[in-house]
Amino acid sequence: MNKRIIILGLVILMTCVVIKLVWAGLKNIQVDDFHPAAVMFVVDSSASNQAKLPEQKRFLKQICAQLDPEDQIKIIKVSQDAYIIYEGSPQNTSGITKSMEAFTKFSPSDMGTAYGEGLKKALSYALNMKKDGFVPAVVVIGDLENEGATAKQIDWNTLPQNIRNVKKYAPDISMMFLYAHPQKLDMVKEKLSPILGEDKLILAPEQNVDKSLRKFINAIGR
Repeated sequence: MNKRIIILGLVILMTCVVIKLVWAGLKNIQVDDFHPAAVMFVVDSSASNQAKLPEQKRFLKQICAQLDPEDQIKIIKVSQDAYIIYEGSPQNTSGITKSMEAFTKFSPSDMGTAYGEGLKKALSYALNMKKDGFVPAVVVIGDLENEGATAKQIDWNTLPQNIRNVKKYAPDISMMFLYAHPQKLDMVKEKLSPILGEDKLILAPEQNVDKSLRKFINAIGR
């Protein structure tokens, strides 16, 4: 009888120890705090950027391939005007390709670069997507050249304050500028890095775009 009591006591003790260890392990497990991203692409399809556009469109699709199915993207075409040509899943490669092929074709009349209009739309959409629980990001792909109507171009005196206003409601917003000349990118860094910081502002000329992808993925919290 005493032997049975001892064995039962040991079994109960071991069970309690195992339960305690399992409970401690479960308490230390950290659930991945995943938040879907919303990426607004601003793509220059003007005449002056056509030579580099095929490579730029391929890189846009590389970025999309690194995103999750739960993420969302919007592609804003910029030439003389700026408007959305695609919105939806980044995994819809066929839909993205068809939209870009249809709406970024060369047109001799598309001499303007409405980057200012494109960025206004992108930042507005970023705020809307933040309200819906997404981590917002804006990716500008093009040479950043000013052409056409001045009113549609980027006003570098007001853009920093506009981004500051967006950050009040979307503090996790990140921005990436690709394929512009280093001189242009240096100016972007001077204007925007005090607002976005080094981790949330990614800049790369065409020679270094491959290095920018990992930085961007980190910037959106992946």
